[in-house]
Amino acid sequence: MRRHSLVLVTVDCLRADHVGFQGYTSSVTPFLDSLAKNSIVFSDAVVAGAPTYFSFPAIMASRYPLGLGREVLGIAPDEPTIATALQRSGYVTAAFLAGNPYLSPRFGYDQGFDKFHDFLDSSLSGVSTIPSPLGNSRFSRWNRDLEAITARSRLTAAAYHEFYFRYCQWRSASEDLSLDQLRRYPAADVLIDRACSWLKGLHDQPFFLWIHLMDPHHPYYPPQEALSSIGMSNMSARRARFLNSFWNRGDVGPGRLRRHKAEILSLYDAGVYWVDKQLSRLVDVLHQMQRWDETVFVVTADHGEEFLEHGERYHSPTNLPEQLIHVPLLVHSSEVDGMMISNGLFSLIHLAPTLLGALGIDVPNTFQGTDFWEQVRAGTLSNEPAVAECVDGCNNPLEVNDRIRPRILAVRDLDYKLVIRFSEQKDCLYDLKNDPAECSPVPSEVLTAERIRLLKVAGKHLKTTITGRNLDLVSRSRLRDLRHAIDLKRAGTLSS
Repeated sequence: MRRHSLVLVTVDCLRADHVGFQGYTSSVTPFLDSLAKNSIVFSDAVVAGAPTYFSFPAIMASRYPLGLGREVLGIAPDEPTIATALQRSGYVTAAFLAGNPYLSPRFGYDQGFDKFHDFLDSSLSGVSTIPSPLGNSRFSRWNRDLEAITARSRLTAAAYHEFYFRYCQWRSASEDLSLDQLRRYPAADVLIDRACSWLKGLHDQPFFLWIHLMDPHHPYYPPQEALSSIGMSNMSARRARFLNSFWNRGDVGPGRLRRHKAEILSLYDAGVYWVDKQLSRLVDVLHQMQRWDETVFVVTADHGEEFLEHGERYHSPTNLPEQLIHVPLLVHSSEVDGMMISNGLFSLIHLAPTLLGALGIDVPNTFQGTDFWEQVRAGTLSNEPAVAECVDGCNNPLEVNDRIRPRILAVRDLDYKLVIRFSEQKDCLYDLKNDPAECSPVPSEVLTAERIRLLKVAGKHLKTTITGRNLDLVSRSRLRDLRHAIDLKRAGTLSS
């Protein structure tokens, strides 16, 4: 009997409450909903960090994002991962990733893969949704001067930004671009085509396939077929471009943005639908190859997306709300007969060791998570609190100053969530049962036992992070960054 293989699909920005098998009423995931009927569905899966660069160290290496310090991004050189563990166990490995720059070889994510294609060399380099008259032309200088003058008062600044936005829309109207031309990342069908071609070239070896899809990621430009399938056939590329441009405005408050929220959500949902449709194709190929029954098939996300629930958009690391840290997690295995709902809390720090447990592969001793496969199968998953963390306001981790900021730490169990903002030296406790939208923090004098319990979990996590750093991996990462900086400097010198 052949060993079981593994397919891990991670979907960027996929919220738990936007898939049908977790209660979403819009039918945008019909295939996954049908697959869930014979799978394990984790009702409370929580990421260990957000966004991508704080989420994936836990998913691939079962290591908390700040476990090696703020100075380390991605996977450290020679750090054990689920890919390296499977490769060393004789698995053929491949990864097809839709152009997320934080999942590139630059950050160690190619380790353990025989084939690694991140599509960063793709011609889909993106089209700016708001054209900017940069440069040293007369118009550019006049525009910059006008912006500086109008910035002297809120009224004139608002008038300038509104005029400039309308001007940009007028300019972009002259470009008759399709949704495919506007898209910044390759769509799911492109990656699934490559993955299927790779699968068909295999023989009888066990394999590990990782696919990372970006279709729900902003800017939201789904294929026209996806829009038509969810009843949005009247959505034109020009309208989608306007919506993305407006949604991206920093000078507009939540009140005006909400006018277009429904249409933005339709664009987002169409991206989710397209992922679902292409995953159906992938599974069909596994059936045709007679490999489906021996494949563990996993779908999850690196984080969710905000749509003004707390006045925010996208997924910036300025808070850790449920919209960002609660993600879908579906695991299909031939060992599961019928739908199994896992109601216990499950941190994605445990995902890699649990999947290795499902395959009967030894878990690397550097993994900080635990193999819960037997508990998951038995329906006895414990409800130990989950920890999620990020660096407050770190929107550009390539900048050292952006990285060296205080952290935000969230400790969540099934009923309560404690969010600690170290920059303000304060914590907020939320009663998720009675306040699932996290609108009103519990007063400090209320639920003190619960607050103290979660604070102890946070303290233990911080102590482990500080005292348990693998200094060898830290040194290797710093050396890699230094070599990269030298290479960039040499390239700049040669080009000048």
